[in-house]
Amino acid sequence: RGTGDPWLVAEEFWKFVRGIRGAGIRRITGDLVVDGSAFALPDEDPGAFDGQPDRIYNLVPHPLLVNFTAMRFAFSPDPGGEQVRVVTDPVLANVEIVNRLGLERRSCGGYQRGVAVHVEDEARRDRVLLEGRFPTDCEQYVLTRSVLRPESYAWGLFRLYWSQLGGSFEGGFREGTLPPEFVTEDPETGRPVRPDGDHLLHVHESRPLGDVVRLVNKYSNNVMTRHLFLTLGAERFGGPADREKGERALREVLEARGIDTAGLVVDNPSGLTRAARVSARQLGELLLAAWRSPYMPEFVSSLALSGLDGTISDRFAGAPEQGRMHLKTGTLDDVSAIAGYVQTHGDRRRAVVVLVNGPDAHRGLGEEVQDALLSWVYRD
Repeated sequence: RGTGDPWLVAEEFWKFVRGIRGAGIRRITGDLVVDGSAFALPDEDPGAFDGQPDRIYNLVPHPLLVNFTAMRFAFSPDPGGEQVRVVTDPVLANVEIVNRLGLERRSCGGYQRGVAVHVEDEARRDRVLLEGRFPTDCEQYVLTRSVLRPESYAWGLFRLYWSQLGGSFEGGFREGTLPPEFVTEDPETGRPVRPDGDHLLHVHESRPLGDVVRLVNKYSNNVMTRHLFLTLGAERFGGPADREKGERALREVLEARGIDTAGLVVDNPSGLTRAARVSARQLGELLLAAWRSPYMPEFVSSLALSGLDGTISDRFAGAPEQGRMHLKTGTLDDVSAIAGYVQTHGDRRRAVVVLVNGPDAHRGLGEEVQDALLSWVYRD
């Protein structure tokens, strides 16, 4: 039963499976039942934004989103002939890989090194077709794509880890809802507790909120942002989580801190949308409110550090501004944005917001404008 842990990556899911195995279970003869009732969301096309449904940044929320349904493909020339060797991670028995790649004698370069990846069958997403001509001079090339539906991905990875831990699994998987008597929650903490009858075998808890926010902000993770938004609504107004509860909770938090929300359009909370609207003043007020919060140190440290890490690891690297700015970036075609805090040369703290919208703003022009302003603020 998933409740929206946004960082249920492969390592964490392995710990979850190990916890069940450690409870004394060795043989499973029935099905793995996946309960996704914690989120109440309409069907969503992951390719609606830009026609790229297999890209990780286009993932849609799911309460049991395991490892971002990601599969890593490593391509290299086969030393023995004219074939391209493909190694996947994880190796899932319920995904079919069709390798039609060939080798081409040329230098290592070109878009995706000539590799085309197609995740076929929109309903099941369980067949991957690889086509193109891979350069002979490339030692290795790696890319990642989303495969399977979240439920079948969880099942495939569960079976893999279960067998590695010495367990046997004879069933399949299906979707269902866990009866309420099987899981109860502590009314004060909201955490699952062992109910009468000893039905609950194992609970895996997510990382603390501060850790999750850091992962979101440092690396601009879209689906994790959406999970946080949905969880905020469910925590405030009760489950199941939905978009309306999330937006109500978000506006309540902002308005309680004196931030004018007039004109604010959330739409997709990750920003992967053309309909969202927010002003520089609203973002600036948010940064100032965060600075006054008792959780300010955790929030500021979650932002990327200029020239050192996250999405701005290569900006101001080796310059006086390196390490003097905590910033969050946002980029779409023709959009480039940045916001955060600058510690000036004179050791003053400034909140800065730069939103650039225009043709080719994402192709370097937006960053040039931002860097010029950020450097000017730094020299204050």
